Amino acid sequence: MSEPQVVNLREKLGKFEEHWSPRVVAEMNDYQFKVVKLKGEFVWHQHEDTDEAFLVIEGEMEIGFRDRTVTLGAGEMFVVPRGVEHITRAAGECHALILEPRGVVNTGDAGGALTAANDVWV
Repeated sequence: MSEPQVVNLREKLGKFEEHWSPRVVAEMNDYQFKVVKLKGEFVWHQHEDTDEAFLVIEGEMEIGFRDRTVTLGAGEMFVVPRGVEHITRAAGECHALILEPRGVVNTGDAGGALTAANDVWV
């Protein structure tokens, strides 16, 4: 087993440009910590088997539900419960950390063009 290392989220975010394409920066048990750049609107989707946590590092994002919208700024976190349909959006570029189990597909049950490859490390 290798020696644990400090993970600098800003440094990791500086290594890629793509929006809606999460990159793994660490693992803990069966969970992955992923950094992502959001801009524009994602797709309506849900994750049947897991909750999904978002922590905003920089900027602002919205998590839309069918009956309300939650707005998150830097330093704020929100957990989307499993099985709840949602959409993420950001008017300007937003950097966030996602915490979810290994193997979760970013577009959940929706699929489509914004589906990112899994287990891409940066």
